[in-house]
Amino acid sequence: MDEPMPDTYFKIMSFLMKFRDLFSPRKNVLSEVGMKPGFHVLDYGCGPGSYVPISSELVGKKGKVYALDIQPLAIKRVTKMALKKNLTNVQTIQSDCKTGLPDNEIDVALLYDIFHLLSEPDKILAEIHRVLKPNGILSVNDHHLEDDEIICGITKQGMFSLKEKGNKTINFLIR
Repeated sequence: MDEPMPDTYFKIMSFLMKFRDLFSPRKNVLSEVGMKPGFHVLDYGCGPGSYVPISSELVGKKGKVYALDIQPLAIKRVTKMALKKNLTNVQTIQSDCKTGLPDNEIDVALLYDIFHLLSEPDKILAEIHRVLKPNGILSVNDHHLEDDEIICGITKQGMFSLKEKGNKTINFLIR
């Protein structure tokens, strides 16, 4: 499976993402997904947690945000952020594939800025498919790939179908 990126690279990436988030707020990306209060969200490959506080706010106290990453520093950073901001509906998961979540638990899975890095994307997509509810949404954003590459990569195994292309995301439904 995949390996965590080196700590130094993660720290540099995290620093650069802070600037990105200042000029292009993550709320603009998440507005295309349609998260609602009470939703359960999986941020798969959460990195430094750019989408976690906004997701936490959107799903509210009755919702849940699972922030998963293979990188131990990512999990530490998101845990620290959740404690500091009192995000009681956030739970971190350190894993390279399996979520440990029950079947049909998740309303929305975020696969942001990570798809191009996955060495075995079909295994990750199978796990996301397993945990998504029957009407669940997989939302993908990856500026390293063309839209057609993303759509083909997500739909080729027949687990997902294209729902809609937004300005910043491509959203899929499970089959």
